[in-house]
Amino acid sequence: QVHLVESGGGLVQPGGSLRLSCAASGAFFSINAMAWHRQAPGKERELVATITSGDRTNYADSVKGRFTISRDNAKNTMYLQMNSLKPEDTAVYYCNWNIRRYSYTPRGFDYWGQGTQVTVSS
Repeated sequence: QVHLVESGGGLVQPGGSLRLSCAASGAFFSINAMAWHRQAPGKERELVATITSGDRTNYADSVKGRFTISRDNAKNTMYLQMNSLKPEDTAVYYCNWNIRRYSYTPRGFDYWGQGTQVTVSS
């Protein structure tokens, strides 16, 4: 079984920075795509950023220029560097990977972390 564990959340003042990490454990063949999502109280979960196996990235308009998604394949870890944080960035942040578990099939499986709370407040 594959497990994703996020870390790095916390309380930060507006304009501050945080770096989230998402580490995978368990055996798998390869990673197809990785993403960060977030869910604020009373709102639907939204896609924040994605990174492909070829390191192509994409961002929600609300975080472009402030957030950077990256990956370290050797460590099976994904990051989200968040700068110039705003109160509206307050949410639970979730990592989501589409993982190819077996070499004999290209089928990918979706896995989610448990979430980490980010609170931006003075």
